[in-house]
Amino acid sequence: MKSIREIFRIGYGPSSSHTMGPRKAAELFLKHLPQASRYEAHLYGSLSATGKGHLTDAAIIEVIPNVQIVWHDDFLPFHPNGMRFCAFGADSALLGDWTVYSVGGGALEEEPDGTISLLSEETKVEENGIAYPLTRLSEIKDYCDKQGWDYWEYVEHYEGNAIWDYLREVWQVMREAVERGLDHEGVLPGPLNLRRKAASYYIKVAGYKDNLRTRGLVFSYALAVSEENASGGKIVTAPTCGSCGVLPAVLYHTWRSRNFSETRILHALATAGLVGNVVKEHASISGAEVGCQGEVGVACAMASAAVNQLFGGTLAQIEYAAEMGLEHHLGMTCDPVCGLVQIPCIERNAFAAARALDSNMYAAFSDGKHRVSFDKVVDVMKQTGHDLPSLYKETAQGGLAKEY
Repeated sequence: MKSIREIFRIGYGPSSSHTMGPRKAAELFLKHLPQASRYEAHLYGSLSATGKGHLTDAAIIEVIPNVQIVWHDDFLPFHPNGMRFCAFGADSALLGDWTVYSVGGGALEEEPDGTISLLSEETKVEENGIAYPLTRLSEIKDYCDKQGWDYWEYVEHYEGNAIWDYLREVWQVMREAVERGLDHEGVLPGPLNLRRKAASYYIKVAGYKDNLRTRGLVFSYALAVSEENASGGKIVTAPTCGSCGVLPAVLYHTWRSRNFSETRILHALATAGLVGNVVKEHASISGAEVGCQGEVGVACAMASAAVNQLFGGTLAQIEYAAEMGLEHHLGMTCDPVCGLVQIPCIERNAFAAARALDSNMYAAFSDGKHRVSFDKVVDVMKQTGHDLPSLYKETAQGGLAKEY
């Protein structure tokens, strides 16, 4: 299991798999063959189906201006988000090609038997030798219990103290995204002409009593970050761009309302990252592979664990909160209208943030004992995602997308 930096990637929206990943792939290919006269970028599967709405072509062209984008309806076998980059000389001879996949959260993977590998050196630099020996949350819980550790201490033990500097930057970007989103008004880019709602929700909340005000504030914070993402703003994947509003909303609200120290917020971020990492290791955080349960569902699990940690939950209670956050999103489809990360994505972030607070409360009232483990829900999510027809996995051909 790799560093939690893989879960928290700082970048620009609207999509980690459709924008951040392809942009990074284009940069690596251009660096590998900078002398070519012209380039082609072949996009397959979900990247092709919703690439225009997710600005996939714009992300690649920004890196390689003289590239020709070729859209394909078929899927490559390794992953639904497939790309093939080709470079040609002045005589139109093929100088080299590279097949790569954007597997969610901005991460890239190659086929094991690929002709060239451009990720090996990049991966070495990013991981810096970090590897977790235990990758199931139940195993980690038992180990931490024996050591007398919290989950964040397990992260610190294997990531080193440098992880706190990185998470401090992550927290800063998250806060700024919330605050920018609350200040911005108007219409989001794209053909839906969808108006931003975060500012109006934030203003209206003042007229409600404490309980409803809390819920309204969380809604406004999640909307703020998700709307920033939809407009191409700077955000943090948590675990993806499409689900980037859930965790910041919950952390920002508890930070503002309870005056938690930065140190405690960073510890909660580490716990959230560990939960997301377990899912990424054993299932997927890609909407194109497993549906929105792998994006908003995992984000809810991460936020549930983080807020339970903040309020002093035990190892078992934190695991229970995470389990509920994911379990109650099982089967959620990824059906973006017009291929944009707007409808239903933005509202789903707001609802998942509220559900994370409910998961925390439910787990806090319990002793942490429950029948279905988080690890079992992760396995079920993976199988459920694979059973979903491709219509409901970021192709914009089924569900809400088909109706509009």
